[in-house]
Amino acid sequence: MNHVVDNPEQSRFELIVDGITAFAGYRLEGGRIAFTHTEVPPELEGQGVGSALIKGALDEVRTRRLRVDPLCSFVRHYVETHAAVQDLVA
Repeated sequence: MNHVVDNPEQSRFELIVDGITAFAGYRLEGGRIAFTHTEVPPELEGQGVGSALIKGALDEVRTRRLRVDPLCSFVRHYVETHAAVQDLVA
């Protein structure tokens, strides 16, 4: 799977697979990042793309020492089911 990249101009993390972009939108608020929406196109569903996207985004968030507000239900579920990232939640 490809590498997750931040696209700050569009306020989203992106993962491009076979030329198709999945993304997780966010808002930066001081030392916090609020994930607002995750979108995985239908042709990428069921392949673990969403989880890979959020894992990569949260790895970058940890590097930047930000706290997470998981407003998006997909991100919230990911955090609830992955103990290794629960310490990032604001």
